[in-house]
Amino acid sequence: MALDFKMAADAIYFVPLGGCGVFGANMSLYGYQGQWIMVDCGMGFADDTMPGVDVLLPDPGFAVSLGDSLLGILLTHGHEDHIGAIQHLWPRLQKPLYATKFTMERILQSVSEQSWGNQTRIQEVPPQGKVELGPFSIRYIRMAHSIPEANALAITVKDVGTIVHTGDWKIDFDPVEGNVTDEKELIKLGDAGVLAVIGDSTNAMVPGHSGSERAVQENMVELFGEFRGKIAVSCFSTNVSRLRSIYTAARANKRQVCLVGRSLWKTDEAARRSGYLKDMPPFIDEDEASGMDESRVVYVCTGSQGEPRAALARIAAEEHPRVKLRADDVIIFSSRAIPGNERAIDRIKNRFHATGVIVVTDRDAPIHVSGHPYREELKQLYRWLRPKIVIPVHGEHMQMEKHALLAREVGVEQAVIPVNGQVIEIAGEGIASYVGEVNHGILAIEGNRIVAMDHEAILTRKRMMFNGSAVVTVVIDGRGALMAEPKVTALGLLDENCDLDAKYIADAVKEIKNLIKNFPKEQRGDDAVMSEAVRVAARRFFNERFDRKPQTRVHLVRI
Repeated sequence: MALDFKMAADAIYFVPLGGCGVFGANMSLYGYQGQWIMVDCGMGFADDTMPGVDVLLPDPGFAVSLGDSLLGILLTHGHEDHIGAIQHLWPRLQKPLYATKFTMERILQSVSEQSWGNQTRIQEVPPQGKVELGPFSIRYIRMAHSIPEANALAITVKDVGTIVHTGDWKIDFDPVEGNVTDEKELIKLGDAGVLAVIGDSTNAMVPGHSGSERAVQENMVELFGEFRGKIAVSCFSTNVSRLRSIYTAARANKRQVCLVGRSLWKTDEAARRSGYLKDMPPFIDEDEASGMDESRVVYVCTGSQGEPRAALARIAAEEHPRVKLRADDVIIFSSRAIPGNERAIDRIKNRFHATGVIVVTDRDAPIHVSGHPYREELKQLYRWLRPKIVIPVHGEHMQMEKHALLAREVGVEQAVIPVNGQVIEIAGEGIASYVGEVNHGILAIEGNRIVAMDHEAILTRKRMMFNGSAVVTVVIDGRGALMAEPKVTALGLLDENCDLDAKYIADAVKEIKNLIKNFPKEQRGDDAVMSEAVRVAARRFFNERFDRKPQTRVHLVRI
């Protein structure tokens, strides 16, 4: 795949392949004089408009086409939207990975389940470490976030300048676990001169400050004391700080903490292997908790985003083998809804409400803070770094637009809103411009394979979901005459056991019989022509009566 732009000798090139205009699937490329690095390799999550698809991936085709010019992949932190695509895309990329200890442990957990997992080359980066790749000198800058070891990357090219890729971050000077945002290092970078900031836009529309995890911990201590029955908490499984807060609140109320869900146990393992939670005793499992007084346990459950196979959904449906919540027990949603997941989460909440379980959310009590910066934090970052250019990423267009406006308000000379696949030239004198476009797109995990979002299987399911499907079976002889009654099945449109619907089916059969009876003799020997005529007639029938255009298939059998 040839580049459709010429690389200037005094400019760095930024190419987002994911994470712009959408939450998740973060993947960015930086290029200089024909050499490139990748930052993050994340996945996204499908919504209910994509039936049968759970995981989305950025299309890495352009990155793959770079071959040996792509020098490595640097990971900012261990959230799935930044590392989750590695287990699916690394065989295509086959480049060395660079990550700090906790992120490395998370990656190893995911690739160990793959047949090629032992081929992956991962290099551990120490805290505040430095990586040299070709012309790129990359420093890891500690940032607070809702997961240990979140990092911004200061990407420097000699004689051009420094670009700060923030990753996910916030300002929390009193976290209960993990990094404090490194104010001194950020100010130092600003004093030395920052060409551009490529920054998180998640909360760019939210005024104020995101708040501290310490406040969540203190509020949970008080909240847990209000209940005597079972307490269940659902949070993001990677939020190690929240696990510590829950443990502290449970201990203050003479309770023990039980983890429910495989991903929580994997996070616990990665955290302890990386030196976190080390002063806390091991969590208990469901078997241990089942024999304890219910007033002495706090269950931490996966599934805060309404995932149908996670622990919380099974508990809500009363299908979990060990954890049961009844009237006057409490479920605490200690997380925010990722856009697109609201309906799935509400379905779970409603099931709990219907059985008398008390539901507590962050609207009822201060039991969650975001891991992403609010507007005042963004302003503070730009006061520290004083960049010439800001390029918002990681958000939908409305968040990115607000982020760009904010940057201009605080004196940033230029703010550029990117689109996935666009090539942005960042010149050393401090001017950013669009200079081209590369192949890009979104891939989907379809069963055990990776396909494009416009794959016929996905498009067909979408059409079936909204319009139903119809199958017409026609048996004819060599001359094209019917040998049996046509069979019509209309899934998602008609119920054969309903008398009224049976009449519709009979009417459809009648129209098809008339079509075949009057079919031109010179075309009766052409199976393709006859099949298409029957398909169009059946589709027209359902469109006229139900205002639906079902996915229609014809089985023409000639005997």
